[in-house]
Amino acid sequence: MSADTETPAAPEPGPASVPGPVPAPAPVAPTPVTGWGRTAPTAARVLRPRSYEEAAAAVRACGARGTIARGLGRAYGDAAQNAGGAVLDMTGLDRIRAIDAEAGVVTCDAGVSLHRLMEVLLPLGWFVPVTPGTRYVTVGGAIGADIHGKNHHVSGSFARHVRELELLTADGTVRTLMPGSELFEATAGGMGLTGVILRATVQLLSVETSLMSVDTERAVDLDDLMARLTATDHRYRYSVAWIDLLARGARTGRAVLTRGEHAPLDALPPRARRSPLAFRPGRLPAAPAFLPEGLLGRASVSAFNELWYRKAPRHRTGELQRIPAFFHPLDGVPHWNRVYGRGGFVQYQFVVGYGQEDTLRTVVRRISRRGCPSFLAVLKRFGESDPGWLSFPLPGWTLALDIPANLPGLGAFLDGLDEAVAAAGGRVYLAKDARMRGELMERMYPKLPQFRSLRAELDPAGVFVSDLARRLAL
Repeated sequence: MSADTETPAAPEPGPASVPGPVPAPAPVAPTPVTGWGRTAPTAARVLRPRSYEEAAAAVRACGARGTIARGLGRAYGDAAQNAGGAVLDMTGLDRIRAIDAEAGVVTCDAGVSLHRLMEVLLPLGWFVPVTPGTRYVTVGGAIGADIHGKNHHVSGSFARHVRELELLTADGTVRTLMPGSELFEATAGGMGLTGVILRATVQLLSVETSLMSVDTERAVDLDDLMARLTATDHRYRYSVAWIDLLARGARTGRAVLTRGEHAPLDALPPRARRSPLAFRPGRLPAAPAFLPEGLLGRASVSAFNELWYRKAPRHRTGELQRIPAFFHPLDGVPHWNRVYGRGGFVQYQFVVGYGQEDTLRTVVRRISRRGCPSFLAVLKRFGESDPGWLSFPLPGWTLALDIPANLPGLGAFLDGLDEAVAAAGGRVYLAKDARMRGELMERMYPKLPQFRSLRAELDPAGVFVSDLARRLAL
């Protein structure tokens, strides 16, 4: 059975038949654009196409400084910025085109958010195959960054579940890309630098309810945490650990470990079985537009971490939680990125392979000794590498943490961590990076020369470009 949602009065041409010419967009004054970390705003002309034809016209008229596609702005750094050029706001292309409710396959525009997919698909018994810590990510952004979630050790990254996609390339043509092709693998994790994703077909995950069955336990230190994850992660589809990076001594790396599965129908109490697939996100008051500098200092974050660790159960099984509470707790606080004040924040995420646990221990000890006031720090295990040439995950340990950008000496400190990660054969996540040095890229991403070569052939004029691409010479 197939369902078509939001069908227009007159059908639009499919992406393979984008006609031309369409008038170029009217001139737009440059406006400030920044990432979710709010650290390095640059000005660009922001254009919002509402059709494939308008997207193609905007690419043709982008000018000498090129263009880059942008979704909901949840890349932490400068991946969706383009100083002096154009930025394509793809949220205007937001239609779900077709749903196969029997096979669990959806076809949608690139500007559709994971939040919208959950609203539409959960009542039908389907869930997105991969979700990061926010559901306010577009499908195009999910492919361009090849996002991962708490289930990477089981399901891999998002692009692994994409059956096909439509890509608008620099020469104005639209190509249908299939998994396994070079251009598909360059686009998955390619940060929008191969072209503009217009449409994608995604395989979904079957679920019986919109609740999660969650097990929680404490780990007394980093070694205890890694041992628990290694021994038992295979039992769970989803697994993540909140880690206290301000704890020192014998408590270094203490953590709260949370694992879960989609709850089956028979696990729900009778009242909940009346509407087992209801999706109720809920929202909390927005974070204030400005918080005094220093409010999130070492003392306050240390107190928060102590409270968070102690209130967690030592061991609890089978707790029922809503999907938003388990996957996206911060989405309930609009504009939560403002809690770091006007200076913004840096999110630093790296991965090192199995066998490099000493590097992970070293990095955690350095962060602890440095006193980085991070209350959003998580450790996960990755499964097999994904095929995308610039996809981030590799089999190993990944640690992500938020740090106030105005912390004295932060740049030099993180440069040192980059060196340790690169020396261990690891890498930094491009979708969250805002400051890494370009000379480390080839050490971290061995397929970068291949990516550059394909870009040069596909886009010799450099139509698709971003602040991230310039900084890292992608």
